[in-house]
Amino acid sequence: MKLELIKGDITTLAVDAIVNAANSSLLGGGGVDGAIHRKGGKAILEACMAIRARQGGCDTGQAVITTAGNLPAQYVIHTVGPVWNGGNKREEALLRDCYSNSLKLAVDNGLRTVAFPNISTGIYHFPKNRAATIAIEAVLGFEEREKLDKVIFVCFDEENYVLYRQHGNF
Repeated sequence: MKLELIKGDITTLAVDAIVNAANSSLLGGGGVDGAIHRKGGKAILEACMAIRARQGGCDTGQAVITTAGNLPAQYVIHTVGPVWNGGNKREEALLRDCYSNSLKLAVDNGLRTVAFPNISTGIYHFPKNRAATIAIEAVLGFEEREKLDKVIFVCFDEENYVLYRQHGNF
């Protein structure tokens, strides 16, 4: 499995799956979640509503998969990152679960290329430095990584890009 780091817009990537830093409602929101829903179109929202009807949303640390609608990716894997509450509510373990469960869903669906945004570092206020370390460690420690060709970390801003570059061998 190859690791790649880029600075850019995750909604423009033609990969098997992009990961959405979703909220538990799966109905779209701000940041990358809003951008994915806007650019992907109503097919993503309809798929998310079907998941909500079936299971009532998505819990923190878990992941679900939908069509990518109008996006160049084939699928969107929606994962719900933890809100930072000082680090005493299992936030680090839950963030690690976001990456592991997203990759597991990708492998289970035969997907080989996956792109991740910086989960929980926006309005959820997870410390960016720690989040970068957790993301890289979770991907490198994924047990079925040989079933993946490439994982891309997509940083929307320079700050996260620099942090990932410092923590990984890119």
